[in-house]
Amino acid sequence: MLLNTLIVLATIVFMEIFSIVAHKYIMHGFGWGWHRSHHEPRTGWFEKNDLYAVVFAGIAIALIWFGTEGAWPLQWIGAGMTAYGVLYFVAHDGLVHRRWPFQYTPRSGYAKRLYQAHRMHHAVEGKEGAVSFGFLYAPSVTTLKRQLQALHGGAPVRKGRPPQDAATSRQDAA
Repeated sequence: MLLNTLIVLATIVFMEIFSIVAHKYIMHGFGWGWHRSHHEPRTGWFEKNDLYAVVFAGIAIALIWFGTEGAWPLQWIGAGMTAYGVLYFVAHDGLVHRRWPFQYTPRSGYAKRLYQAHRMHHAVEGKEGAVSFGFLYAPSVTTLKRQLQALHGGAPVRKGRPPQDAATSRQDAA
């Protein structure tokens, strides 16, 4: 049982590392066709970017099934992916983008840092030059401001789009 718990926890950590790399090089690279919708004003409940969650949920379901059919420890890896998905849903979709009735704006601590880091990710127009690609890990705001300064010579200004949600508003992220 302890080993299974460790596998789930290790998978959650691995998923965040994987997500940082996938977000930076796939979603902001050749997968921009799906991810672009996440950086534009949403017109309904869903956006094309949600297809990434469907793909990863399908993989997690398959791993859980294969694991329960005897391919240990795949069920625990699938469970870790599912747990990561729940954390992502609460932190990213709920806290940052308010895609469900979660009207809390963090004023201190790690939740504020995560919120600000993702807002700074959305401060850049388009797929190039963004910072902070993690969903649960957030570098300090000072670090992100330095990165934006190095990439853009100052804080970039979004071009003519009205704010869509908390993560795409024009307010200062600090």
